[in-house]
Amino acid sequence: MELVVRRCTGARVIDHLDDAARLRISVFREFPYLYAGDEAAEREYLRGYAECEGSVMVLAEVAGRVVGVSTGMPLAFADPAFRAPFEDAGGIIGDWFYFGESVLDPEWRGRGIGHRFFDEREAHAGSLHYRHACFCAVERPVDHPLRPADYRSHDVFWNKRGYRKQAGLRARLGWRQIDSPEADVRNELVFWTRDLGPQM
Repeated sequence: MELVVRRCTGARVIDHLDDAARLRISVFREFPYLYAGDEAAEREYLRGYAECEGSVMVLAEVAGRVVGVSTGMPLAFADPAFRAPFEDAGGIIGDWFYFGESVLDPEWRGRGIGHRFFDEREAHAGSLHYRHACFCAVERPVDHPLRPADYRSHDVFWNKRGYRKQAGLRARLGWRQIDSPEADVRNELVFWTRDLGPQM
């Protein structure tokens, strides 16, 4: 079956909110996010992408079925928790494009789709003349009790893409976890950044 990767922007994102919500709930239950989400909350969160003119949603589809989703929007329109570290550091928010989540059905991992997700989002950010790209990832201790024995972080992949971890830029966000379903758990996420360059 042929895999198709394509971009949706702005209001056209709204047609794919259910697919994105479904994949986020499924994939983010895995370590390290351990997210115990529900579709109503997911659709409400993702609606922000549909309402943002500069947003992008990259879809990976097989025979019309969405098997992967990757998102992005100008940092100025992202959740305040993601803007705050840059504002506190005195950064110019308008120079930054924020990459949200990339979620992919396990069956389709290891086929280069992660690179396509970055390629498409970087190209979109460049077309809007953003100078820098950023995203953040949750940090867990190496001895976390739910850490799988075969778990591998994405750090090597992100470094190869030209992103660098910024230990001083951290977002703090709470969500329900599978190991604490009754109350939000406060988590810390560290940012990774890359200059897109003047040619973008």
